[in-house]
Amino acid sequence: MVSIIELIIIFFTGFGFNLIPFAGPSNLLIASTAAISLGNVDAATLVLIGIFIAFGAALAKGIHYMVTFFVSGHLNPKRQARLDADASKIKHWAIPLLFLVAATPLPDEPIVIPLGLMKYSPVKFFISYFLGKLTIAIAGAFIGQEASNLFSGWLSPEIMVAISIILTVVITIILLKVDLGKLAEKFLKKKSQEKTESSQEKLNNPQGTQ
Repeated sequence: MVSIIELIIIFFTGFGFNLIPFAGPSNLLIASTAAISLGNVDAATLVLIGIFIAFGAALAKGIHYMVTFFVSGHLNPKRQARLDADASKIKHWAIPLLFLVAATPLPDEPIVIPLGLMKYSPVKFFISYFLGKLTIAIAGAFIGQEASNLFSGWLSPEIMVAISIILTVVITIILLKVDLGKLAEKFLKKKSQEKTESSQEKLNNPQGTQ
């Protein structure tokens, strides 16, 4: 069973990495590294790893959120009016968007910062973001455990931890170099265009080819 000290270290690891704006590594890899470091543990311990990492990650991002939340009070009235207008459009999608960016490698600042400026509910923000991080962190812990069991016959725990850390660094660098938000936007735009073209083709040829 994992000790309190180990859980505290896991919590501060998740908190520290997620406190870095625009450059935090994947929480899946953080959780998998923690699971590998602890060796062969039970499912309850893996869930605890996920909970502590998710809580640290959500708390760190909550600090970013609250900074923008209070900064919005110093915006000029015209800018605040625009944000209020945008808030009415995005608030209905805030929960699924927060969950999505928390549970995937997609950058979360484009969602977190505008919601903070719009003074979106801090409670709803934290719960949605925490649940997203919890999903990916628990998955990462179980993946790390499976990898440890699979490769334990060939690699020592120290080597597997080193490999996991290297992967974390590499993926973080890739995320810094590649704008996943723009890639997702291009993909969605392409899919929308293909759907429009397909619909137009059906309208132009309703009976099909004879």
